[in-house]
Amino acid sequence: MNKSLFFVFSLFFALFSAQKGPYYQQRAEYKMDIDVDAKNFTYNGQQTLKYTNNSPDDLDVVYFHLYWNAFKPGSMMDQRVAAQGKNGDSRLQVNGVSRLASIPKDEEGAQNIHWIKQNGKNLKFEVQETIMKVYLDTPIKANSSTTFTMEWDAVIPMQIRRSGRNNREGVDMTVTQWYPKIAEYDYDGWATFDYIGREFHAPFSDFDVNIKIDKNYVIGAGGTLENPSEVKGYETKPSIKADKSNKVTWRWTAKNMLDFAWAADRDYTVESFVILDGPKVYFVYQKSDKTKYWSEAKPYVTKFFQLMNATYGRYVYPSYSFIQGGDGGMEYGMCTMILGEAKSLEGLIGLMVHEGGHSWNQQIMAYNESVRPWMDEGFTSYYDDMIMYQLFPPATAKPNPFTESIEGYRRFVKRGIEEPAVWLGDHHDNGSAYSVASYTKGELFLVQLGYIMGEENLATVMKEFYKEWNLKHPTDRDFMHIAQKISGMDLTWFHHYWINTTKTIDYAIKDVKYDENSTTITLENNGTVPMPIDFSILTADKKVMNYQIPLNMTHTWKSNDIYGDFKTMNYWPWTQKEYTLTIPYNKSQISALGIDFSQRLADINPEDNFVEVK
Repeated sequence: MNKSLFFVFSLFFALFSAQKGPYYQQRAEYKMDIDVDAKNFTYNGQQTLKYTNNSPDDLDVVYFHLYWNAFKPGSMMDQRVAAQGKNGDSRLQVNGVSRLASIPKDEEGAQNIHWIKQNGKNLKFEVQETIMKVYLDTPIKANSSTTFTMEWDAVIPMQIRRSGRNNREGVDMTVTQWYPKIAEYDYDGWATFDYIGREFHAPFSDFDVNIKIDKNYVIGAGGTLENPSEVKGYETKPSIKADKSNKVTWRWTAKNMLDFAWAADRDYTVESFVILDGPKVYFVYQKSDKTKYWSEAKPYVTKFFQLMNATYGRYVYPSYSFIQGGDGGMEYGMCTMILGEAKSLEGLIGLMVHEGGHSWNQQIMAYNESVRPWMDEGFTSYYDDMIMYQLFPPATAKPNPFTESIEGYRRFVKRGIEEPAVWLGDHHDNGSAYSVASYTKGELFLVQLGYIMGEENLATVMKEFYKEWNLKHPTDRDFMHIAQKISGMDLTWFHHYWINTTKTIDYAIKDVKYDENSTTITLENNGTVPMPIDFSILTADKKVMNYQIPLNMTHTWKSNDIYGDFKTMNYWPWTQKEYTLTIPYNKSQISALGIDFSQRLADINPEDNFVEVK
């Protein structure tokens, strides 16, 4: 081999065999003093931020998110909504027209940075709508810290999405993603995604926040209230001491969270209860006939936390607040903002379970949602369906908790507008395609893995993943490493097909031939995603016999599942169109036969998977 060719091969090997560098994560500590002008929906803010660079890189710039700058006509969010029309997020438009385009001038969102200093020295900065780039006076050396101070004022926008004033349920202020928030820096660089309306990402941080506001307001927040006896709502007879401006200061702290969020209203009621082996839970809402189901929700919320602690991993924070925020549901550190008015108890609990479930995925595991929304939304939806199935058992028996999600996926695929789950959260061209890619396919990623490796193995994977990676920003690569280690299977192929493509599963029973002492079945693969196959028969005396047809690419076979034990057959090569198996039962001994009696396989045409024997 000549030297040039040897160099090319050596470079190729180095690039494709390289591993990530040593694990690290950045650290931030915020101290804020906020003075709210509730009448005009504005506030002034002062912030001290200690930032620790645990990376091996020296940093000469830093970036901050200024999310509220998106809430105005002509913003990037407005442009994106206008361009997508009726194909976009329905909450951001009316009849295909962007709601942001009609925000009045005095209700536009704004985060106006007066100045920022590093260790007392003024810094140059430039605001690129929702991203602020700051040029440092002194680079932050690897494994060192620096301190930023800054001053800003803000206008709370008309509520269009998540944050805002005077929402449709009458809540005065929902204040989320509201402060200059330092961006995450990791192995992939700075996570400087423009805010177009979907997901967030940030380093784990500590918060010490003082909010000065009119004494008649009650605040709900994700954190620990340090002076409950001095403010309204949290104690029966508080000693409220207002200053000359008729304001009181609320003192909040929180540790090791991605963000600090709060809401304020003069009509909030605060209720609390403690969950055995769980957090203290707060309900902060406007008590009325429209929110009557909140009083019935406590035992369901209690069971939710207990089930999540047992099946996934222990909730790590001391409290959790469900706050009536007035726009759908959105999760933050130690709290969620949700619609308070519900048509049914099950509807309210479903919202609480989903948004509360994000505490494990969006907050504690803290995936980069902007890059991998399918991990956050999908894994949360998986536990959402599993727990709701237990809290509200269906009136008619279902083979598993995920049948409705699988059916919804099948219907959507046939519309021909599916987009890969690997796409960035804000970059999907169709709002429905984003939802299916992130929520549905993310959930079915786990459902299919349970089908492939067995549910007991999957349960072990989820617990081990949580144990090893909580509070550490894992990626799907970290998840797959654990899944393959525990199952003993090669699963790279499945991850690629399911997340990076829109290829589909479609198996069928092509032919059945009955002999005197046996039956021969020919199966065929009409799809583009190969899978192992669970094949079963229901005998005439109502017994189920299971056969596992392994896929050669896994190299290790599933032998049992909670749905039964399996007899292992010869493997099915992924390149092979058809497969034939013979079972030792004749026609008179069989009542029915088919692919996947458990109905977990996301086969887009399941109608050709079963044969009733008559």
